[in-house]
Amino acid sequence: MSVHYTLNLRVFWPLVTGLCTALVCLYHVLRSGGGAPAEPPDGADSGFPLLKATVLLLLGYVLLRCRHAVRQRFLPGSSRVAGHSTFSPRPFGEPGLGVLLESYYEHEVRLSPHVLGHSKAHVSRIVGELVRAGRARGSPGPIPGGALALAFRGDFIQVGSAYEQHKIRRPDGFDVLVPLRLPPLVALEPRSLGQEPELAPAFRGCFVCALKAPPSPSGPPGNQWLRDCKPFSDGFCVDVRGRRHLSATLVLRWFQAHLQRSLATVRYSLEGRCRVSLTPGGPEQPPTLHILPCRTDYGCCRLSMAVRLIPAVHLGDGVFLVAPPPPPLPVGPLSELPGGLRAEALWGVNTARQEQKLLSWLQERAPPGACYLKCLQLLKAVRDLGTRGLDPMAKAQWERVLSSYALKTVLLAVLLREGPPAKGWDDAHLGECLEELVQFLRDCLLRRQTLFHCVLGPGGAASDVGPLPKVLREAAPVDLLAAFDRRTRELAAARLLSTWRRLPQLLRAYGGPRYLARCPLPKSQRTLGFPEGEP
Repeated sequence: MSVHYTLNLRVFWPLVTGLCTALVCLYHVLRSGGGAPAEPPDGADSGFPLLKATVLLLLGYVLLRCRHAVRQRFLPGSSRVAGHSTFSPRPFGEPGLGVLLESYYEHEVRLSPHVLGHSKAHVSRIVGELVRAGRARGSPGPIPGGALALAFRGDFIQVGSAYEQHKIRRPDGFDVLVPLRLPPLVALEPRSLGQEPELAPAFRGCFVCALKAPPSPSGPPGNQWLRDCKPFSDGFCVDVRGRRHLSATLVLRWFQAHLQRSLATVRYSLEGRCRVSLTPGGPEQPPTLHILPCRTDYGCCRLSMAVRLIPAVHLGDGVFLVAPPPPPLPVGPLSELPGGLRAEALWGVNTARQEQKLLSWLQERAPPGACYLKCLQLLKAVRDLGTRGLDPMAKAQWERVLSSYALKTVLLAVLLREGPPAKGWDDAHLGECLEELVQFLRDCLLRRQTLFHCVLGPGGAASDVGPLPKVLREAAPVDLLAAFDRRTRELAAARLLSTWRRLPQLLRAYGGPRYLARCPLPKSQRTLGFPEGEP
């Protein structure tokens, strides 16, 4: 996605006016301090009155601000004037709402590429030193070292919206996968739970990993291999249906302890650049590395950042199993799993590499100036505006249903349904494109009642841009809304509808220049396209 810098006129023109006024004042002070100059021969006054200079500067400032507002509201060829949608009769047909969207994006949503670039580089340096120290330390815990030790592989994978160019607001949160190296004598046999009929639908996107011996020319493993692997099996595995499985819970506990020891190794070398601390996650959650700027750090981007460090096991082709399984999961005790399954043996799958390739594939085929990532950012902003006035429990539920990953899946589903972004996905049709995403999301919540994973869904669209491991190709489709009952989905759709109808008022209240708050709301924009009786 191309990025650019924009001039903040709210700061620029008052600054220019004040600077020019100060120069005129300084001129008059110096002129009066040097004595009265001689009158010119014709008797004309050679001075320039301070009042006239100030009035002219203020008049120029007001004219330029009015010119900018008029250009933004009546820009030709824009959806602010001539938008049209089949979803609603000209929801963006009147000037005003398009200005609000553009202004809100520039002032509240879009990240500074300079600050984001500095933040990502800083995170990369700190995490890189930490991971290298962890690899050099070996493996503490149940297995001190040797051929059966679990260890860091030595690299890390940066995932999430900050690395896919659709993060919003502040670059203060990052996700990083830390791949682990299994012992040479140990191999895994992953299996999807999608075909378990008695399992809750939300768990069907999880995986379990049975322990097995690596392929050997001498034939199948015997009792000797079981005895050799017993230390690793006792330290990191649990019994599931009579077979030893790698435990995500035990691996996560080892991972946190190993990170703490590694951080103690590098903390002194980092003191001059930042202050770092490691906070264990909640119940069965990955740890968070907090990076705080030092008092002696006079850099331009002094931000406090939180980096989630997620242990990952490589399956092949850039696909990782992660601990613990990512949300959403059903609310309730995870220990009550049927069929002899154990919650500590459940792993999630991370397909960020395939999704990044898919976004790159779409970007290569999109026309210049395509706004699909901008629409995704605005869709996240609409989700955040919908939390206004909610109690903490309702807000948490709303954010679980409309998670950032679900919204990204909505975008990919719409784009893949229509093919690569066409000319309609540009800034001139920003309103219509955003409206199409909202309509698709509403249909997923109410009519389809499903939102399939872009890689693990039916058809596996992301497999067209790269290979997938066999276990993923054979896995059952994963529905991101399966964890929520019908009532929860209906409430989320109702909240989405209400937020969309009140979008102009919310944009005026919570973002943009103050003069935009005086833009009238035409009657044709008050319903914003949804039938009055829905959902």
